[in-house]
Parts: sequence; structure tokens; C-alpha cells
Amino acid sequence: MTHTALARKYRPRKFSELVAQSHVAAGLAGAVMKNRVAHAYLLTGPRGVGKTSAARILAMALNCERSRVGEGSGEPCGECHSCERIWAGNADLDVVEIDAASNRGVDDARELRERAMYAASGPDRYKVYIMDEAHMLTREAWNALLKILEEPPSRVVFVFATTDPQKIAGAAAPVLSRVQRFDFHRIGPGAIRSRLEEVAKLEGLAAEAEALSLIARIAQGGMRDALSILDQVVSFGDGRVTKEAVREAMGLISDELYGELLELIARRDPAGVFPFVDRIAESGADFGEFLVGTGEVLRAGLITKLGGRPEGVTDTLRQELERHLESFSEGDLVRMMRLLAEVDQNASRSTNPRLQVELLLVQWVLLDRTVQIGELLDGMAGAGGRAATPPDRTPAPPARAAAPGKTTGRAVKHLEVGDLKKEWEQVAQVVGQDKMMLREAVLRAVPLEVSGDVVTIGVQPGSIEEEGLERERATVERAISSLVGHRIQVEVRALPQQPPEEPAGKGRLNKAKDREERLRSYRAQDKALDAAADALDLEVIE
Repeated sequence: MTHTALARKYRPRKFSELVAQSHVAAGLAGAVMKNRVAHAYLLTGPRGVGKTSAARILAMALNCERSRVGEGSGEPCGECHSCERIWAGNADLDVVEIDAASNRGVDDARELRERAMYAASGPDRYKVYIMDEAHMLTREAWNALLKILEEPPSRVVFVFATTDPQKIAGAAAPVLSRVQRFDFHRIGPGAIRSRLEEVAKLEGLAAEAEALSLIARIAQGGMRDALSILDQVVSFGDGRVTKEAVREAMGLISDELYGELLELIARRDPAGVFPFVDRIAESGADFGEFLVGTGEVLRAGLITKLGGRPEGVTDTLRQELERHLESFSEGDLVRMMRLLAEVDQNASRSTNPRLQVELLLVQWVLLDRTVQIGELLDGMAGAGGRAATPPDRTPAPPARAAAPGKTTGRAVKHLEVGDLKKEWEQVAQVVGQDKMMLREAVLRAVPLEVSGDVVTIGVQPGSIEEEGLERERATVERAISSLVGHRIQVEVRALPQQPPEEPAGKGRLNKAKDREERLRSYRAQDKALDAAADALDLEVIE
């Protein structure tokens, strides 16, 4: 007996069976029910979410032997001879499917235009042309089709399906105003898992819930891919659908290994990075897939830290996250994800992706290993103002940003503008956890002075940063307060205009001399800083 692929066997036969595309189903079914069918449609969205299925269902509804356009619910029966042939993609006089990747030229478009002028095979039938991968058509081909889209023959419907509508916009912008567009969404892991459970029950498969959750996660929003993976897993090994079988069939890294990665980063163990990467290489896993999986783990961790519950996460991974997330703040996870995004772009083009992965993991392990000047001065203040021995360089767990209106408990008894300048990037990072654009504005600002609990920061006059910082002053106040341990007020001041530059030689001498005088003044005013510089042989910079 011939096996029918699950992705084909369980393809939708009605609009109502389109998963997570209710807006598309309602629009197309309503057009058939009200006899307001357009002459051309553009279906866009990621692969495997139902675009071609929706096109076939529309063709079935227009030519169904048991229902008529303008009557009923707009749904095809899905069982008559016409519906069966169209659903299966078999040859049909009135419904033609065309692969634009193979028929993309102007001659192909002209032939299609000529064929479309012939009437349908019956008075109650429609001619439907379904063109998949429509973005592959050339500009000349679109121009050849434009005339028939402007003045379409009666009972002729074109359906263009594409994963890249921007290419159509670039090659043939006038076409977009002559079609009705429906955008398909990625299907959520929960909806995919529910459909997989239905299919497994209908097929009589014993499938673990965690295995189906794992398939839903790696399907990346595509139902067709999810069903194909399930088919592959059933064919693999002894046919049981377990999480181990899914990992082996797809060459995935185990959730336990991601847990080890989190532990490696949490305990700040750079020496452990290279043996860890060795194990990934020995397992035969693809480093690109490892980066994708790691990104999903970090995203799930951030959602969990923010009080949410990520979809598509196995119980094993959820347990690993619960074990290790206490070692990370929300800001840590955001910074790690940002570094991952940068490396992911390079790794796809790199001839040595392993090196990219090793560098990324070392960066993660070494996050926040720098000694903050405020912590150094606090420690020295407790020792009488002078450090007898260098402070312990072992990094403390990452600092957590305080919630609005609260402080972290870290007390800086007397805040100096020099200390604030040293901590300014950290202030920007705390701000950026909530508002990324404001983070950039903070980085471009300059701490000018501290008077009691009032911090004055300077920005370029008339700049976007000046307006943004004025508007979001409370957010910056909370960020500084969370770092220094007590409530701070912020004033925003426009910086004076810069005077014209002096001649190169003279300017360099004067600037160097001025800088030396300023640094000497800083040390004279702050005895603790002066003592720290002497005790630890530090170079004081601005």
C-alpha cells in the first residue's frame, strides 16, 4: 500500500481548516458567499503556512459541483469530483497551477495571457490560474500580464502566491494596485502542537507531548514543515515519536546541553568553553543550528524572566531555565542576544563557524568582569580611604536593574561626577532594557556635574537627544537611582557651542596640557581616587 505523506494527506480542504489564518479564511469565503470574487489575489507569507492550500480551496469553492457562488457559506464541499481533482493538484481544464520559478519569462506570460482569453469549460465554472513563487517572474513577464489584470475576462481569476512580495513591488509596482492582498501569518507553536496531536490521534501514533512541542518549535511557524518532520520521525528508528527520536532524526542538540551552556556562563568559566565546543563538534551538530537553538533558549529565558510563559518549550528545557536563570538579569540576556545577532550574521558567511561560536561563548562568559570605579571607591571608603591590597578581581554575579521607584540597595554615600562618567555606559544599558532608542540618547549625553541629589547632563542644543531626554527624564532618573542606591533627580542642559579649532600643532599641545591639569585637579579633589591610583598603579583617564 502506497504511503501518502502526512503534509499532503492532512492538507486543508476548506477555508475553516486553515490553521491560524482566520482573517484569510473569512475574506475568501465571504467573497465567494457574496459573489464578490476579485479577478486577482496576492497571497503572501512564509513557506508552509497555507498559501497554496488557500488558493486551491478558492478554486474548489468557485467550481464545486454541490455549492454555487453567491449561496451558502462560501465553503467547497471538498468531496465532489471537481473538488477532489483540484485538491489533489491533478490536471484540470479550468484550474491550472504554474510554477513561476520554471515559467518566469515574457513568452510564458504571453502564453498564459492568451490561454486566459478562452472561456471556462462550463457556464457555471471559473478559470483559475494559481502561480506559485510569483516573485520569480521577470519585470517583462509582469508587464505582459498587466494588461489582462487591468481588463480581465469574465470568470477568470488569478492567484499569485509568494514568500517575497517586496520583489514584486520592486519589479512591478503597478500590479499591487490591481490585486487583493492577503498576508499569511507564521503559525504559533501552540497551534502547531494542537494540530500534530490531532494528526497523531488520527494516525494511531503514540507521540510524547514533549516530542510534539519540540517539533512545533523547530518547524519555525510552518505547518507543512511540522507534518513533514512528524512523518520523518515516524519513519526513523522504531517509529515511536519521542523527544529523543526527534533529536536524532533532525540532528538536534539536547536541551540538557543548552542547560550546560547556561551553567558554563553562569559560573564564569572561560576555560570550559573550548571543551564544550569540542563536544558539539564531535556530536556532528551544525554550528549554525546551534546558534539558532541558543537564540531560542535565550528568548525563552527572557520571556520567563519578564513573567511570561514561552510557547513550544519542552518540560526539560523549562526545568533547565528554572535552574539557571537566577544567575542572569534581564539586561544580561538582552546583551547576550545582541551579541548573538551580530555573530549570527558573520557565522553564515564565515569559512570557520566554529571559531565564531567559540568567540561568542567567551564573550558571554566574560560579561561584566570589569571592576567598576564606584565599587572600588566604596570598598576603599570602608578601609579608611586607602587600599592596602588590590581588591578581589573575582566577578560578582551580574547586577540587576531595580524596578521603577526602587533601589538596588547599593549605597554610594557621595556621588561625584567622575564616578558617574565611569558608570555612564551602565546607566545607558539599564535605560536600554526598556527603551532602546533612549539608550542611544543617553550614550550621546555627557554628565556635567553632581550637586547633592541632582545630576546635570549635557546634550547638543536643538538635537533629537535633547528633546528625548527631556521627555523621558523620569526613566533616566530611575536608572541612575537604581545604580547609586538612592533617589536622583536629573536636569538636562544644552552644551555650549564648540569654538573653532586651533592650528593643529598648537591645539595638540594646549589640549594635552589642559588634560594633564584636569587630571591632576581630579586627584587633588578626590583623595580616595588619588589613593586608589597609587595603590593599584592605575592610570586615571577622563
